[in-house]
Amino acid sequence: MDYKYINQLLELYWDCKTTLEEEEILRSFFSQIDIPEEFEKYRPLFLYEQVERKTNVLGNDFDEKILSMIDEPIPVKARNITFTQRLMPLFRAAAIVAIILTLGNAAQVAFNSNGADNNYNGNTAGIEQIQQGAAVAFSKDSTTVDSMKQSNLQGLNNETILPSTTN
Repeated sequence: MDYKYINQLLELYWDCKTTLEEEEILRSFFSQIDIPEEFEKYRPLFLYEQVERKTNVLGNDFDEKILSMIDEPIPVKARNITFTQRLMPLFRAAAIVAIILTLGNAAQVAFNSNGADNNYNGNTAGIEQIQQGAAVAFSKDSTTVDSMKQSNLQGLNNETILPSTTN
């Protein structure tokens, strides 16, 4: 038997130039039981549509399951955010900057007053106090008073230390 017409239809089919009627002819041809061996390789392509229509992929309860999922109320998680709540991260950042600046200023004041000389800002009062203290320390009256106080303290220390060490 000559299958020239089927070959022509297949050529048109591969070029995407067949009409719906011609495709139906091809489907009906390949749905026959006895077809030549040269066309056997195309059979699943044209029978696929008929076989798959009969196969039911979804169960009968599929619609019920989907509808039951859809009917469940979903809680809304929306909430109102005020203007101050939106600016809260900026407030926190400003507080951190203020704390850092305050600690920096406190550290700077502590370092300047402990280790440096007192005339850092042009203050000459500290120098005058040092000079007055030296003058007072070298006067006659202050040296005798200081030496008397020092000898009294040494005497007290010797008295309190000696009895406790002898025991």
